[in-house]
Amino acid sequence: MTLADWLELLEARHGASICLDLARVSKVYAALGSGTDAVVIAVGGTNGKGSVCAMLEAILRAEGYRVGCYTSPHLLRYNERVRIDGAEAGDEMLAAAFADVEAARGDVALTYFEHGTLAAWKVFCAAQLDVIILEVGLGGRLDAVNVIDADCAIVSSVAMDHMNYLGNTREAIGFEKAGIFRAGCPAICGDRDPPHSLVGHARAIGAELWVSGRDFGFATDNRYQWRYWCNETPMCGGNAVTNRTLAYPALRGANQLSNAASAITALDVLRSRIPVSMQAIRQGLMLVELPGRFQVLPGQPQVVLDVAHNPQAAEVLAENLGELGFAPETWAVFGILADKDVEGVAARMSACVDHWLPCTLSGPRGLDADVLIERLCAAGVEKSKIRENSAAPAATFARAREYAMRDDRIIVFGSFLTVADVLAAIQGCR
Repeated sequence: MTLADWLELLEARHGASICLDLARVSKVYAALGSGTDAVVIAVGGTNGKGSVCAMLEAILRAEGYRVGCYTSPHLLRYNERVRIDGAEAGDEMLAAAFADVEAARGDVALTYFEHGTLAAWKVFCAAQLDVIILEVGLGGRLDAVNVIDADCAIVSSVAMDHMNYLGNTREAIGFEKAGIFRAGCPAICGDRDPPHSLVGHARAIGAELWVSGRDFGFATDNRYQWRYWCNETPMCGGNAVTNRTLAYPALRGANQLSNAASAITALDVLRSRIPVSMQAIRQGLMLVELPGRFQVLPGQPQVVLDVAHNPQAAEVLAENLGELGFAPETWAVFGILADKDVEGVAARMSACVDHWLPCTLSGPRGLDADVLIERLCAAGVEKSKIRENSAAPAATFARAREYAMRDDRIIVFGSFLTVADVLAAIQGCR
């Protein structure tokens, strides 16, 4: 079977795309019997986890380590999810790993994500890697990635998202995120106001917790440099502080300094096993790339792609747009899943958007543009600012290009699906 065959089979086999349960995955993981001596870093969080993974990967590769990185979801190709030394895993390699997982699972049912996670692990264990970076799919405690014990775990942020799976409070969500921590291992929290549940869980299991703003952090010195700092011995009450002055990361947006600080702290606490030089940190942050995260495309009108899909991410997007400078009119190509907080996202973005172009996302969780318009109006968006539309994101983006003047700005946001469809159209993939 080809990779395309496997993906089609798995999509058809499992009606529920999300099923949080480690019992089934653990059984198949044990049957696979794959192991590695590589350092494993798990990265979770509501927002920012993809950026943290990308920064870790870029820095470690700049140091010369052989790195595997597993992320989700993908934008254009499934292969994006599994990278070895910065290159996407090939179709044949992935198809073979899917077959190995299929043989190991017996009569155990696995979801699309669970099957893919175990296949990625199989690929990495066969690749003789120095470091493996694993991005959590959803939550942490019951996510398939958590079947693998990480040497260091990072929670980039804790905000309200996926409440139907993780709970309706930050405390409930924080507990789920903290599930990736391990006893006696470093646990990095990039959220400056961590839920008590996260801190309490780390303490209860004996994890070595480092919290942003308390044990490490960042400060902006000027337009060209920022400063990373960390306490050398936070768990022992030490006062020794390390300061490092760095150029801004290639990933744009003020939130990326928080993500960079979390990544550097993880490397700091792992330095006895994977030492990294300041030169590699600087080079990695300078070269890191991650499509769809406040990605500003060249040309006019200015086009910004961002996968922001919850209120916290939308607030960061609005802040970053404010730093871009003046644009006479801003046109928003907005598509979002039905289970997201549309009203919360719209509230954060309303001051930045002059014209809303809602689009339709297909699939069982997709939201039709007509319903999206109703929810935007319910959120207080003026009907005069909304353009009636029922098209998919790519067609809606083409319409935005027709409307926008040369000096205007077009932002595409709301979901990975929205950005993926537009990015594919721009690159001529569809």
